[in-house]
Amino acid sequence: MTDLPATAPNNDLADLAIDHVEMYVDGLEEAVFAWVDKYAFTVVGTGGSADHRSVALRQGRMTLVLTEATAERHPATTYVTTHGNGVADIALRTADVSAAFAAAVAGGARPVRKPTRHAGEGPAVTAAVSGFGDVVHTLVERSPGEGPGLPPGFVPALGSREARTSEVGLLDIDHIAVCLNPGDLESTARFYQQALGFREVFKEHIVVGAQAMDSKVVQSATGAVTLTLIEPDPLAQPGQIDEFLKSHHGAGVQHLAFSSRDAVRSVRTLSARGVGFLQTPSTYYDLLSERIGLKSHTLNELRATNLLVDEDHDGQLFQIFTASTHPRGTIFFEVIERQGAQTFGSSNIKALYEAVELERTGQRAAR
Repeated sequence: MTDLPATAPNNDLADLAIDHVEMYVDGLEEAVFAWVDKYAFTVVGTGGSADHRSVALRQGRMTLVLTEATAERHPATTYVTTHGNGVADIALRTADVSAAFAAAVAGGARPVRKPTRHAGEGPAVTAAVSGFGDVVHTLVERSPGEGPGLPPGFVPALGSREARTSEVGLLDIDHIAVCLNPGDLESTARFYQQALGFREVFKEHIVVGAQAMDSKVVQSATGAVTLTLIEPDPLAQPGQIDEFLKSHHGAGVQHLAFSSRDAVRSVRTLSARGVGFLQTPSTYYDLLSERIGLKSHTLNELRATNLLVDEDHDGQLFQIFTASTHPRGTIFFEVIERQGAQTFGSSNIKALYEAVELERTGQRAAR
């Protein structure tokens, strides 16, 4: 893993942070139930119009918006037909949408929706620009000091403004992993630097058996938005990234990583609620104590929850992937706890993707 110098940010893009993530789904009630029942999210608002229905959910500082099309003209119709359920919009919050929109378009982003001012509750101004694949970035401007809010036109749920602590303990979106078509990694990383003022902070070549992939991590100027961009190595055997691209029909979000103060507690609670996690070979833990001196969590706790641990110069991190429940086996999720660590840990990255490979080959053998 290589540290790279940061580029000077455009001041109009220097404050970008995730406002909310919108997923397009083909069954709204079923999708909402899964997030509430299994992940302990809370419904905080509802919205919609003649062509769609939406529900906003929250846990910690995260807001997820689930949208189902009710008419052919809504983009969720084409999205779900092409990709199945998945992330369609990573909305970015900024203090000045008009300035950020102009800077993004000048930097090469395709304008999707020009700045629009909204009355009443919710964001004051929104706009939208292109991202990767057919994922867009809605730009959101809210009143100074306003906490997590709702998209325009949403009606708050009763009690949605009350502070709530989930038993699961998920806090925020740590990073978003994106699978790209072969040959698109360099141009996509460059796009985020030029159009949205991100900086490239890491790059890695990952080998899993006969498979290989290249990854770059780009991060907003504030460090609040982190995208892990991944493309398959065309010189290696086709593997899990190639399979994602084939099943998803193009580039898209592979996983959302949720941060936690206590990953052991979060994984135990989520498991008890019915969330499945990938298994880690027991041999991983046999030599772990020789590689890392654990500062918190015991070896037995990690073994029991299948959590992986790694460290960098700043501290330790604990990670695990969920098993994908997507009919196409594409999107899944991650729980990550950072105890000072700023990177992803080279050993963890390889181990995480080896776990995905074991799950993938196991599912294939079971068919």
